[in-house]
Amino acid sequence: MRLIAAFFTTLMLSACLFAADEPEPTRLVGETMGTTYSVTVVDLPDSLTEDALHQEIDATLAFVNKQMSNWDPESEVSVFNATRALTPQPISPEFAEVMTAANSIHLNSGGVFDVTLAPLIDLWGFGPKKPGEPIPSDAEILTALSNVGQLSLLTLTDTPSLQKGKPDVSVNLSAIAKGHGVDRVARLLEEKGISRYLVEIGGDLTASGTNAKGEPWSIGIEKPDARERTLQLVLPLQDIGLATSGDYRNYFEVDGIRYSHIIDPNTGRPITHTTASVTVLAENAMLADGWATAMLALGHTRGVEIANRLELPVYFIYRAGNNYVTTASKAFEKYVSESK
Repeated sequence: MRLIAAFFTTLMLSACLFAADEPEPTRLVGETMGTTYSVTVVDLPDSLTEDALHQEIDATLAFVNKQMSNWDPESEVSVFNATRALTPQPISPEFAEVMTAANSIHLNSGGVFDVTLAPLIDLWGFGPKKPGEPIPSDAEILTALSNVGQLSLLTLTDTPSLQKGKPDVSVNLSAIAKGHGVDRVARLLEEKGISRYLVEIGGDLTASGTNAKGEPWSIGIEKPDARERTLQLVLPLQDIGLATSGDYRNYFEVDGIRYSHIIDPNTGRPITHTTASVTVLAENAMLADGWATAMLALGHTRGVEIANRLELPVYFIYRAGNNYVTTASKAFEKYVSESK
């Protein structure tokens, strides 16, 4: 079942080779949120079978879908979107958790991360409307913008609820839900006594402990090239979340003009700067996921300034003519040095 129109991330897991005397990790794969997932576990407990764990992972992700899916008309977020009431609506603690993180990213990114962008996402062809249809008029963009604005939502966490300030405002969690799903699976593994694992959904991931060699997990960042998949950089990671967002797979062109799926809520139009890919490291995959989208919307010039202020590890790849150039925040530099 498709959860969201997936933002195509640009991350690949690098291959790991294991010696004959090393334990073979357990790897479980499946589909969720309109993409695929993979879970790699080192030292599966004797009390837990692969099949049993696989079923619990699927059940966990199905529950996330039932809460966060904009494609399921009966999901929690869809039910909230359907109401036009301007009174607090009860929501689950998990929904409130995601909204709290989204609000923090919204404020700290200068408003470029916004979960109410659905009218613009649809208008530009990255929802039900098909890419390549006539470019929206200024009037259509202004109409869509009238129903956009994350600050028109009030999130309460003590008794979890969400309140609209505009009757037609809606919530789309596609820029943060995959990361949240990763974290929910990670919590499940921790509850089972598993501390060495790698959980990945559509490129968003969290790496915990060490791999079967007793080393940090090797994670590859892909070059932003839609023609072929090659690695730009390989990072040794543990106990951290990672997400990559790029504009080079989910876009369309009309009359030679490139339209990215990343929408600037200030203009109501796709971003036009030269940043092609952003990778973010954070304490969990949900924050990494949200910040990767925010940093791609900001672009490398403004993004580096904000990342340095927040001490957030961020790696940018941007276009310079026919070439790609990289830059990174100060907090990311240590990961680059460790990869050499």
